[in-house]
Amino acid sequence: MNHDADPMNELHWLIDMVQTIEVGLVVLDRQFNIQLWNGFMENHSGISPNELKGNNLFQRFPELPADWLKQKMEQVFLLKNNVFISWEQRPYIFKFNNYRPITGRAEFMYQNITLLPLSSLTGTSHISMIIYDVTDIAINKLQLTAANEQLQQLTQRDELTQLFNRRHWQQLVEQEFARFSRYQEPTTLMMVDIDYLKQINDQHGHIAGDRAIQHLAHLVSRNLRNTDVACRYGANSFALLLHHCDTVQASQLAARLQFSLQQTPLLFNGSHLSFAISIGISTLNDECSGYDRWLDTADEALANAKMAGRDQINIVE
Repeated sequence: MNHDADPMNELHWLIDMVQTIEVGLVVLDRQFNIQLWNGFMENHSGISPNELKGNNLFQRFPELPADWLKQKMEQVFLLKNNVFISWEQRPYIFKFNNYRPITGRAEFMYQNITLLPLSSLTGTSHISMIIYDVTDIAINKLQLTAANEQLQQLTQRDELTQLFNRRHWQQLVEQEFARFSRYQEPTTLMMVDIDYLKQINDQHGHIAGDRAIQHLAHLVSRNLRNTDVACRYGANSFALLLHHCDTVQASQLAARLQFSLQQTPLLFNGSHLSFAISIGISTLNDECSGYDRWLDTADEALANAKMAGRDQINIVE
């Protein structure tokens, strides 16, 4: 007699496999009562199958997203189709702690869930939940996404000031110009330039010059509204895109920026270094033929402020 083919042996092997596989397996009846709770689920929940047999899943685990999950399960019962739930839709169903050494920084286990109909001769009477631990995959993807976002930030930012760089800022100006043609909302460009930065470099060194640039960048950021966008435009100049801002409001901002600089001189090597700024302003109007012409007008206003003796505000409309 071949004992290896004994049905009881086969059943034993099947039960052993269900209990030891590295995925969670839960079987529920039509009323969502627990019929099977395998070793994976016991190990991670700390609750034995004997404690749960016949218990309603949602009564025993009230923290589960009951309405949402029941809706998914009803699809399985009625349509007899599998339903897949990705960790990207919902990081987990069962909040199990993460004990994996590689991804130890994750607080909980990220899970993919598959819901399967279990059919008998009388129809679909049970549903199976298969729970996969995908913490490694999830953490790797989240880290890659964060790294890509950080890289994008680096490509958009000026290293010295952490303001936007000129290339990215000009893309925003181009977009704003296109919006103006549709909505006609007042928008202004402001160019700001440090007067006589070369003298600071010559007298105190280039580190002092860099500190002056950073100091002005800080004051620019502090005086901007949330909707405004600033960049480092040149070696010692900045450009501001001011949304919903007309010439009068821009002039007030320019005066406020000059006043802030007067009130907070740069502290360098124990001494206060004072410097001034020239400002050019150009508000967008219907006569402007393109965003590049708008930039040229703002540059022209800045040049006029320089020629007028510096420490000036000039407006070109």
